[in-house]
Amino acid sequence: MIKSTIRFMAIRNVAFAITLLLTLIGLGALFSKGLNYGLDFTGGTLIELQYEQPANLEEIKHELGQAGYNDAIVQSFGATTDVLIRLSGDDPQLGSQVADALRKVDADTRFELKRVEFVGPQVGEELRDQGGLAMLLALAGILLYLAFRFQWKFGVGAVASLAHDVVITLGVLAFFQIPFDLTVLAAVLAMIGYSLNDTIIIYDRIRENFRMLRKTGLEENIDISVTQTLLRTIATSLSTALALVALLFFGGDVLAAFALTLLVGVVVGTYSSVYIGATVLIWLKLGVEDLIPPAVDAEADDGRP
Repeated sequence: MIKSTIRFMAIRNVAFAITLLLTLIGLGALFSKGLNYGLDFTGGTLIELQYEQPANLEEIKHELGQAGYNDAIVQSFGATTDVLIRLSGDDPQLGSQVADALRKVDADTRFELKRVEFVGPQVGEELRDQGGLAMLLALAGILLYLAFRFQWKFGVGAVASLAHDVVITLGVLAFFQIPFDLTVLAAVLAMIGYSLNDTIIIYDRIRENFRMLRKTGLEENIDISVTQTLLRTIATSLSTALALVALLFFGGDVLAAFALTLLVGVVVGTYSSVYIGATVLIWLKLGVEDLIPPAVDAEADDGRP
């Protein structure tokens, strides 16, 4: 257990400058490059193949590249013999063309073309709009929940923290042009939940310390609260990060974007819980009177029940 209090808020101005810089970079990447939407959002063709032997995904992707399909996304589908290929384009004969191309590259490979489906851009646009709406509704629900459970200033701090996390994470995806599909969208929503959980734990300790440490100022209260939850935060973030690193390096192309998105979210979410969520409370001048009614506070000071 950490016995001395770490003065996190002493460098909050420096942290805010770093936050502002990263946020501007993230917004710049989003506006200049934009998100690299995957086939789930832009539309394309889905091809399912069933091999006689367990399929080698990297080899299939290499063979598709040799055949001219460089943008193909190859992933397992259920059993190790089932392969799902995603390609841009709406040609009804695309499935047969891909199967013929694979057979020309390696005539010894035995597989069966199971199905070919086309996802139109209209469906993709609908998915994109619904995904954005889901994030906005999540932020609005969080604001209402924290305003009800704690106080409206906590809600503003949490939403500001989550907005920062989303902008930074999407900025990283846009900067490196990582394909943004439904899997990555799920990672962004999961990251929002993870960051919120970390912020609520700190907020709960701040509220508790307001009642226990009546004479302590807000800045010192935050330092004490963050220090008290630091070991828990490190343990949770580190264990989660280790699992995500394993997925990033050993999960293949299918899980790489998902793992990277969550990994970035864990890092920025842990940071923002302290230097965004807690700092906003200082800007809004959170005080004892916001959490404890004056009459109740006076009775407690007088020693009356």
